Amino acid sequence: MSLAPIEPVDVDVVIVGAGLSGLRAAVDIHKSGLSYVVLEATDRVGGKTLSVAASPQGGVVDVGAAWINDTSQVEMYRLAKEFGFELIEQTATGLSLYQDSNQKTISFPYSGMPFPLDDKQQAQLYEAFGQMAVLVDRSDPEMPWLGPDAKRIDSLTLAELGEKEIGGGIGSVVLNILSRACLGLESSEVGALPAIDYIKAGTGLENISSDLKDGAQYLRNRQGNQTFSTRLAESLNVGAVKLSMPVSKITQSDEGCMVSTSPGPAYRCNKVLLSVPSTLYPLIEFTPSLPATKEALSKSKLGYYSKTILVFEKPWWRGAGFSGSIACETGPIVFSRDTCVPNDKQYSITCFHVAEPGRQWSKLRAKDRREAVLKQFRAMFSTVVDDVPEPINIIEKEWTKDPWARGAPSPVMGPEVLTSGAGKAVREPLGHIHFIGTETSLVWKGYMEGAVQAGIRGAKEVIADLAE
Repeated sequence: MSLAPIEPVDVDVVIVGAGLSGLRAAVDIHKSGLSYVVLEATDRVGGKTLSVAASPQGGVVDVGAAWINDTSQVEMYRLAKEFGFELIEQTATGLSLYQDSNQKTISFPYSGMPFPLDDKQQAQLYEAFGQMAVLVDRSDPEMPWLGPDAKRIDSLTLAELGEKEIGGGIGSVVLNILSRACLGLESSEVGALPAIDYIKAGTGLENISSDLKDGAQYLRNRQGNQTFSTRLAESLNVGAVKLSMPVSKITQSDEGCMVSTSPGPAYRCNKVLLSVPSTLYPLIEFTPSLPATKEALSKSKLGYYSKTILVFEKPWWRGAGFSGSIACETGPIVFSRDTCVPNDKQYSITCFHVAEPGRQWSKLRAKDRREAVLKQFRAMFSTVVDDVPEPINIIEKEWTKDPWARGAPSPVMGPEVLTSGAGKAVREPLGHIHFIGTETSLVWKGYMEGAVQAGIRGAKEVIADLAE
């Protein structure tokens, strides 16, 4: 006796991915009255937002996306206010520490340069930032492939741009620091034009690298950033979000799409909103196949971006006049930030392992990774305090080893991709499939704001098409 085949479930819209972009799109689809389902491959909502308990003392820490601001990140700030979240300004006072390639540690003011510069290097730095600012300012976020000298710039890596266009020297060093911090990649791995586009989306060089007002790293959420996603999910129909339901196949016809899950049911729909990083497109079988321009996007690079969060009984570094911010060229800690929430007795420093130093650290066994972090942390702080306390908890997250993330924060193109037609294809619908996710955003690409803005845009496209 054979079982009858399971009939597909009929809905107007299938949303693939229950991160911020997919869930924000789902909210607008829900309000429009269309029927829908949200299919999520993992066992939780939130995508690359993930908040976990800090320690038995209380509070939570974010092992994923961590910051917003209240000026240019309007949608995230609006949601924070709507949900009643308590926002905390990033600590940006006190002395910071820098460890050079010889493991010598020096302290410097929080807003200063992490290494001393002579007059020539100062001049090089100002010139480099000025030239880079010009390139960013003249970039068109909607059509960066049509900008002045776009083809020529797109033929270069960001490292080559630093050497050939802005004079090399200290400017190239700073571009690599920026590439590591923002993208999790070495400047030699990133296309120059995509990097310029990324900085433009982040409202410029100054803001994308700033922890102050208007900056990318200005405000943290006491409740943890995954709560944005859980609250969005709670506003949807009961049962609309299907967890542990990876999409294996999307078959498209003139009438609509059939979305197959593994091992779950299939869904027949009029529209698909795909909130999946382009680097994960190969995990889905598309029929008909994706065009060459979309295929090219799947070869973009995802950065190496991981965190080790050291939780302490007390914020001892603050009392000693230090910001909790450290920087190092060789790693394994490339940079860190104070991520305390005093009202919850949560006192932590979040250490970032990014780009090549992070990849090398990742090859170690778990015990050795932890010891390498603690050894460097103790070595740096022991130069300025008599006793470096032991953490009461250590939390590690490697996004590259997450099978449904495979890296962070967002895919970035290499040279000669953005101007090849692939750049134009990033946001272009493909028949009944519409593409969202932070990498498709015109503003704050790679950030939570970009994810939400892309979700809003995609929902508008689908609602408008189905109203015709």
